[in-house]
Amino acid sequence: MPALTGRIDAPTNTYAAVLRTPGAWKFYLAAAPARIGIAMTGLGIVWLVHGSTGSYAAAGSVTGGFAVAEAVAGPQVARLIDRFGQTRMLPVTLLAHATTMALLIGLTVSHASLWSLIVAGVLAGGSLPQLSAQTGARWSHALRDTPLLSTAFALEAFSVGIAFMVGPGLVGIVSSSISPAIGSILATSLLLSGGFLLAVQRGTAPPPSTPGHHQSPKRLLHKRFVGLVGTNVGIGLFFGSMQVSVTAFAVARGTPGLAGPLYSITSLVSLFAGLLYGARRWRIAPETQFVIAFVWLTVSCLPLIAVHSPLTAAFALALPGLAIAPFQTLSAVLTESAVDSAVLTQAFTWVNSGGAAGMALGSAFAGWVVDGHNPQYGFAVALGAALMATAMAVTVKVSNR
Repeated sequence: MPALTGRIDAPTNTYAAVLRTPGAWKFYLAAAPARIGIAMTGLGIVWLVHGSTGSYAAAGSVTGGFAVAEAVAGPQVARLIDRFGQTRMLPVTLLAHATTMALLIGLTVSHASLWSLIVAGVLAGGSLPQLSAQTGARWSHALRDTPLLSTAFALEAFSVGIAFMVGPGLVGIVSSSISPAIGSILATSLLLSGGFLLAVQRGTAPPPSTPGHHQSPKRLLHKRFVGLVGTNVGIGLFFGSMQVSVTAFAVARGTPGLAGPLYSITSLVSLFAGLLYGARRWRIAPETQFVIAFVWLTVSCLPLIAVHSPLTAAFALALPGLAIAPFQTLSAVLTESAVDSAVLTQAFTWVNSGGAAGMALGSAFAGWVVDGHNPQYGFAVALGAALMATAMAVTVKVSNR
């Protein structure tokens, strides 16, 4: 990401100041197992269903139903959380999710019909607790209108990034070395333990909205927030197309084993970039930073179209990572400032749902393009997604005038 004028604080001091906020380190650490559990769940379902049916198509159908249900039902569950509060609703959603995951595991190991597995997957996805949205709302409640809020969101993005690096690998090891069912059981157990630990942290939970205060759709249906959701759809398209394109590139070069390590390069760079970004006090407006991050993401996609070896691909894949973590932090900052606190959990969840929907569409479209052409065309899809996200970022900036 291009350099921006700003003042750098010592990272340890900045992040330590965030964690010194009353109750912050308790809810931050409490949610850690749940973050890993959520990162394990989708891939765990793939292992679970494929292990029973031997079919990736069946596994994809159940996982797809899970993802769609999460994207559709998540904001509705978040609306109830805003209305009744985290401490009342989080245990309910945790128990509902545990029950539906137990149903899915039971049906799978008993070799039930595919349709019953899809229905169970939909129920499990629809009841998945939106932990990131709820911890984001807690950070906002504790640090709203303070300069430390952006650092808190950077810390949150870092922990989510770590979870999605650790979780898939962990569920893969457990599912392949012990049993696929144990992988999903472990994922659900981590989610439950972290979720209940978070639920008992009552002092840091934002208060429920007052009756009637949460009900107006106009609180979310405005140009600025729609633009933020649009940018997340664009970044989801980018990630989805990159997953397929990097895998296809590695396979086409006769090095399929490099697909995972190559794809992880972007995530690794993003983690370190995010830590440095969160430790800096920026003088440039967040909306301007948002546009700059996406311009850099777009420019960084250009070398990918020309790469022809794993080594050059590794260098090229590092470049987008410089924009990813700043985008994630800025997206949270701008969402928090764009909506009323009474609907903040819903807002975070809609933003996350936009990203999930974009990933599903990006994977499908890039797969179709790569099958008909070559991996470079898949990287071109990623470039198009970055351009779309940049256009939406400009909309967010203009709407702030």
